[in-house]
Amino acid sequence: MPVRDVSSLKRLLPGRVFDAEADLLAYSYDAALERARPDAVVIARTAEDVRKAVQWCAESRSPFVARGAGTNLSGGCVPLRGGVVISTARLDRILAADTQRGVAVVEPGVVNLNLQKRLEPAGWFYAPDPASHKICTLGGNLGENAGGPRCLKYGVTTHYVKALEVVMPDGALESFSIEDEGPEILSLLVGSEGTLGIVTKAWLGIVPSPPEIVTVLAAFKSVEEAAACVAAVIAAGVLPRVIEAMDRLSVDAIEAYAPAGYPRAEAILLIELEGEGKSLELQLDEVSSLCRRHGAIECRSARDLAERERLWEGRRSASAALARLAPNVLVEDGVVPRSRLPAAARRVREIAQAHGTPAALLSHAGDGNLHPQIIFDERDREQTSRVKRAGLEMLRSCVELGGSVSGEHGIGVEKRAAMTWLFSDETISLFRRLKAALDPEGLANPDKVLPLPGERAPGETRPKARPPTDAAAALIEAVRQRAKDRRPFSVFGARTKVPEQIAAAGKGSALITRALSKVVEFDREDYVATVEAGISLGELKSKLEPEGFFVPLPMSAGTVGGMLAAKPWPGVREGILGMRVLLADGSVADLGGKVVKNAAGYDVPRLLLGSWGALAVILEVTLRLSPIRPALPSELPKPRPPRFGTWQARLKKAFDPHGLLNPWVGELR
Repeated sequence: MPVRDVSSLKRLLPGRVFDAEADLLAYSYDAALERARPDAVVIARTAEDVRKAVQWCAESRSPFVARGAGTNLSGGCVPLRGGVVISTARLDRILAADTQRGVAVVEPGVVNLNLQKRLEPAGWFYAPDPASHKICTLGGNLGENAGGPRCLKYGVTTHYVKALEVVMPDGALESFSIEDEGPEILSLLVGSEGTLGIVTKAWLGIVPSPPEIVTVLAAFKSVEEAAACVAAVIAAGVLPRVIEAMDRLSVDAIEAYAPAGYPRAEAILLIELEGEGKSLELQLDEVSSLCRRHGAIECRSARDLAERERLWEGRRSASAALARLAPNVLVEDGVVPRSRLPAAARRVREIAQAHGTPAALLSHAGDGNLHPQIIFDERDREQTSRVKRAGLEMLRSCVELGGSVSGEHGIGVEKRAAMTWLFSDETISLFRRLKAALDPEGLANPDKVLPLPGERAPGETRPKARPPTDAAAALIEAVRQRAKDRRPFSVFGARTKVPEQIAAAGKGSALITRALSKVVEFDREDYVATVEAGISLGELKSKLEPEGFFVPLPMSAGTVGGMLAAKPWPGVREGILGMRVLLADGSVADLGGKVVKNAAGYDVPRLLLGSWGALAVILEVTLRLSPIRPALPSELPKPRPPRFGTWQARLKKAFDPHGLLNPWVGELR
């Protein structure tokens, strides 16, 4: 592609645009292996700088890529088609840290650790804490839906985003909030890796610091024993703040680089518990007992804050320690259900051995997120090729075990083809339509996240989808017939939330989801349940709560699907892991999954919240359960059908181009 003339961009943003060869090379890569040279770099200092740069790109049809600190591990910041790299690193102000409302207002260039430091004196913290928190920016965290060790208890970035100010691909500066009526566009933007817009301001939820924290170190004779212990801790109903795992290669590298006092063992767990008094003591006794029952050869608690900090500094320095062993480290990012951790650890080690590629295994073990770290020298082409093949095989093994190819590092370019292992052609086609709806010219971080036409990862495309239940199959067929005849139709659950005149008749024929009333899968080990959308909340809770499993949804009349589609309370989003949805043309899309961290693909399940069934019909939802009864509102406001804004209307068109599904949504108030 020819180099673009950026002289007019320089006039538009004087002193902000750089195109010297050294500047272009400096912004041609991130922390992954891919390289591509941009035509210009914009060092933005204000949201208006970002808006002007994107508007220039839109008018000149030039691709653009947002970049923060460049710590991305999947090639997400690499300008594959040239164009303009827009750096938001200088937008680094913490605009507010409001502990009364539990909200911090930040610009995207704020370093994660700097926000933590700002909050610490007030006794608060921001929960997502990626390993790169000392240097990574919050804008990058938002783009990747970043996680970190604390995600086991506190969740990932999307659980803390209250509102966003975003420059959309056409240069418009827009604001989105979880309080907005209609489909939840905010959630679609989080984790979209800059392919749908550039964040210029964020309102983030913050949390009070716990009264007491205890760190436990447990050493094991094998990685498999340590992994089995992790699964046992969660299955016992204990919810630690953090569970991290390291293997022998990692531990030895750390002790040689930044001694943390780790014992010599094949695997080590760091388990952090929080609480106070007797409750914390009981947790500590239970965890210590489980560690010993699963073969721990040493189990001890940090004696004081200094020792606790030393243990965690060792874990945080693991990547740097491994980088001393070879010029390069390929960090993979697969995730599996916790109960499959022992099998996943075993397969990672087998794959590394088969390819002759030394690999350390670190993991956010509490949420099943594995980070194999393969050391190599990229100057050796044959070795680099073997390392890449080994990394892909490790990711594929995670998919085969019921997981995903990314827990927190995103897809970028490195894992783009691997999306075909996770998603059907119909689902990937839906993702492409959503991208085109918000970015019709395809300028925002092009060729990332979604496979290119005809691009497939080696091997089978994806595990076979579980067949629908009889009730779901009947509904799918009914929708296909209506789509074939172009007949508008309405879909209802228990009809408790829609206006009376619509509940009585609706426009077009009515389809009822109440027959979709099964608990499809109840995974007690992993605290996950997949249920059909027509089941009532009362029925669902009566099946799960007697066994000590709690659903993060408040009690309400009507069905689970109705609750999610109407979104009477923003908190209904918190426990969603995945969905199976029926589109207006009768095709079925499986979205998300069964793992508690999943940064693969657009967050369509949360987008559907508040859509009132006008985008797609929820057939099933997969929920994260809790061993502790969650605090939920006792009363909910009566929801009302939304009006769709401009961007929501574009998304409606992408889902339902002929306007067949729940056509009354947007017309009633």
